[in-house]
Amino acid sequence: MNALAKHLLLELKGCDKEVLNDLSFLRSTMLAATRECGATVLGESFHQFSPQGISGVVVIAESHLFIHTWPEHNYAAADIFTCGDSVQPEKAAQILIGKLGTKNYSIVEIQRGILDI
Repeated sequence: MNALAKHLLLELKGCDKEVLNDLSFLRSTMLAATRECGATVLGESFHQFSPQGISGVVVIAESHLFIHTWPEHNYAAADIFTCGDSVQPEKAAQILIGKLGTKNYSIVEIQRGILDI
């Protein structure tokens, strides 16, 4: 049984409230995580909400990295979805965990595109 893709779901609790509401920091962190895991950036889009919170996506040739933040709860949710074997999504996850200063996190891995061939 071979999967076409790997999807990591990150629950990031107890994060640094300030960085969760810093669009420039989150954008650069997401792009750094993308580069460090070996992915190819195709585009990106980030939005800052009022009064707080950010959503952002980095579209990669191998799929995407996405983040949503709730600074008022010191919480962020991130998805790292990658296809193929050339990208190391776990490396991107560790970068996000470290940079966001989370004190409590979990990672759920889902194998996507499991084909019966």
